Amino acid sequence: MLSSLFAGFGASLGLIVAIGSQNAFVLRQGLRREHVLPVVALCAVSDALLITAGVAGLGTVVADRPVVLEVIRWSGAAFLLAYATLAVRRMLRPGLLEAATGAGAGLRATLLTCLAFTYLNPHVYLDTVLLLGGLASQEQHRWWFAAGAALASAVWFAGLGGAARRLAPRLARPATWRLLDGLVAATMTVVGLRLVLA
Repeated sequence: MLSSLFAGFGASLGLIVAIGSQNAFVLRQGLRREHVLPVVALCAVSDALLITAGVAGLGTVVADRPVVLEVIRWSGAAFLLAYATLAVRRMLRPGLLEAATGAGAGLRATLLTCLAFTYLNPHVYLDTVLLLGGLASQEQHRWWFAAGAALASAVWFAGLGGAARRLAPRLARPATWRLLDGLVAATMTVVGLRLVLA
């Protein structure tokens, strides 16, 4: 059982650590110290639900209906490229930059954006539903594997949000935000274009 738990933890962590749109969003929220706990909880719960769905067999259903992934792919690409454009605007207009202080987005808008980053990204389905679901099916204790994978997700997002929050006072300069928004814009653009060109 423990070997399946650790296998799930390692596989999930290996997939989630790469900087992607969701990670960049969590990092930005952590640096702003804005709705960090709800965003981290939403990401962790969403991953747990998707992993559970994959282990339960949803991956097979999705794989048999490629039109579903196509709809998600194009919706995700449009969303990511639009968000990249907003990040470029923030980067080029210092007046729009807000570091650790100032009015930010409300909780509802933040959580809706987080949901979009999570569920409009086809890679999340490929990674959590198809890949982790497939790996779990090879384990003797697949639900322990799922538990380990969900735990890795929760640990990662909590660490990312918490570490960013601690760094926020040192990074609360417009130049830093310009750099961060440049990184976010580049990440979103690359991921969005990869979806378009896939």
